[in-house]
Amino acid sequence: MRVDLQPAYILHSRPYRDTSSLLEVLTAEYGRISLVARGARRSSKGGSSSALLQPFMPLLLSFSGRAEMKNLIATEAAGAAIKLHRERMYSGLYVNELLVRLLHRHDAHPRLFACYGQTLDALAGPAVLDTVLRQFEFTLLEELGYSFDFNLDGYSGAPVQEDGWYHYHPDFGLVARGDTLDPSRPAFAGSDLLIMASGEFGAEVRLTAKRLLRQVLAVHLGDAPLKSRDLFRNVGAGEGGTAGGETQAAAAKVSKR
Repeated sequence: MRVDLQPAYILHSRPYRDTSSLLEVLTAEYGRISLVARGARRSSKGGSSSALLQPFMPLLLSFSGRAEMKNLIATEAAGAAIKLHRERMYSGLYVNELLVRLLHRHDAHPRLFACYGQTLDALAGPAVLDTVLRQFEFTLLEELGYSFDFNLDGYSGAPVQEDGWYHYHPDFGLVARGDTLDPSRPAFAGSDLLIMASGEFGAEVRLTAKRLLRQVLAVHLGDAPLKSRDLFRNVGAGEGGTAGGETQAAAAKVSKR
């Protein structure tokens, strides 16, 4: 099998043997794949193709192989590196980690690939950070078949009531809380859910959306914590960077499943 000039992004890279790198890559037509970039860690000039193998860089990759782990043959830039700074860089690493943790290999998601590129562009611009992340998270859940309806009680089928309160249930989605108060189970206001049903994740529902989607993602992520969240907490202590060497250093701290 040989594939030429496949649109792709590097999600994660780690050392492999003496001079090579093992890449987790998101592609437009083949989903998430693993590639071996042989000799990628040898000392080289900045213009070499190995210098392109960094996060947030739109690429065209050629690769081959019959095994699950393919060999990278050639790398071309498909555009300029998307420069993310400080908390937006760590948000980009968070998005990458979600994809590595949740996507099955060789399962193509063209809509998600397009959404990923749009998300990086939005992170590089003036868009509200929380809104960008919540929109990506919900698109990811939809693509994986884990989405739920903000408008409906998933157990009874009744419409969500503006003055009601709801829990999230992994099997049903949103379920009316009823009269029983359980402090161990987060509850979400129906008025906020109806706003989110229109695709809005802005300031009015920012905290509700973050709490709800974090709970939903936790069901599918399992017990292992997201390393990118730990990195994000360090932003206030002065960490930052751009989509260059500092991004690579930060990405190296994010563990791969």
